[in-house]
Amino acid sequence: MNDAQPDAVTPTVMRTFPTASNRGDVTVGEVIDAFMAAYTGRDTALAQRLAFWYPSLGTVRLPVLDAELIADHLDQLAGQPVRKYVGMDNSGHRLYREHHQRSGATLNRYLAALSTALQWAIRRRLTPKGWHNPARDVRRAQESAGRVRFLSKDECHRLLSVARISAWSKLFLLILMAVVTGARRGELLGLRYRDLNLPDAEEGSGTATLHSTKNGDMRCLVLTPAVCREIRRHGIGAPDGLLFPGKFRPHQPYSIEEAWRRALRLARIEGFRFHDLRHTCASYLAQSGASLLEVADVLGHRSLAMTKRYAHLTVQSKTRLVQNVLGEIGVTPR
Repeated sequence: MNDAQPDAVTPTVMRTFPTASNRGDVTVGEVIDAFMAAYTGRDTALAQRLAFWYPSLGTVRLPVLDAELIADHLDQLAGQPVRKYVGMDNSGHRLYREHHQRSGATLNRYLAALSTALQWAIRRRLTPKGWHNPARDVRRAQESAGRVRFLSKDECHRLLSVARISAWSKLFLLILMAVVTGARRGELLGLRYRDLNLPDAEEGSGTATLHSTKNGDMRCLVLTPAVCREIRRHGIGAPDGLLFPGKFRPHQPYSIEEAWRRALRLARIEGFRFHDLRHTCASYLAQSGASLLEVADVLGHRSLAMTKRYAHLTVQSKTRLVQNVLGEIGVTPR
C-alpha cells in the first residue's frame, strides 16, 4: 500500500497506570503509549496508524469510548484525500500533494491498529473490569478483491531476455528468483550468502532461508537448478555478504529502480510492479494445478484469505485436469 500516513503526533506523557479503583480514568492516548512501549513486532506502519487516533480520541477516557465515536472519526479519515510529501519550498516548509481517498483495506488497517492496542490493554488488565473493546463492534470497510497482475508467458520471456543484458548484471537473477520463489523484493534483497544452501550437483535444487519476513516468520525458499546455476555464475561471496549488494555501498542492498524501469520499458511491459512478480509465481502455480493451500505455503501466507484471489485459476486448472482424464467416462462410443 502506497498511501501516505497522517503526520505523526507527539504522544502524551504516560501517567503511572492506575489501580483497579480508578482504571476508568485511563485514556485512549495512554493505552496507545503503553502499547507501543511494549510492542516488539515488525510492523513499521503501526505507530503511524495509531498516531491518527491521537487528535480525535487521545484524551477520551475508556468508559466513554464507544463504537459510534470510533466509526465517526474513521468516516472522517475516509473522506480525507491521501497527502503525499513532495519536498520543501524555498522557505523550508514541507509540501504535500493530495491524491485519491484511502481504500477500504487501508481504513481497516487503521481500525485494526486501534483495536489491537485496546485488546492488549484488556489482556494486561489496564481497563475497567468487564470493559468491552468497542473497536470490535465497528463495521469494517468493504475491500476489493485485490490487484492481481501477472506476466503472461510471453511477457515473462521478454522480461528475462532483457534482464540478461541489463547494465546491472544481477537483474536477471533477481527477477528469476522472484518468479520462482514468490518472495517479496525486500526479502530477496536482504538475502546473504550464509542464507543459501546450494546443492553439490550441477542440476540439483537448493534453498534460501528468510530469517525475517513481513509476517515475522522464518521461511524457506526453494531454489531451482536454474537459479542455483545463476548464483554460482556470479561467484559465491563471503558468508555475511549480501547476494545483491549496492554498487557503492556493498553493505546495503542494490537500488534496483532504474534497472527495473529500463527493463520494463525495453520489454514493452506496462502496468506492472516488482511485487507483481509475486502474483506471477502464485498464478503459474495455480494454473499448473497447485491447491490454494500449496500456493499459500509457497508465498508464506498465514491464512488462505490472501490466497483466494487465485482461486479462479485453480478452478480452471482442475477443470482441464478432470476433462482430460475423466471426460470420456460415460460417453457412449459411436
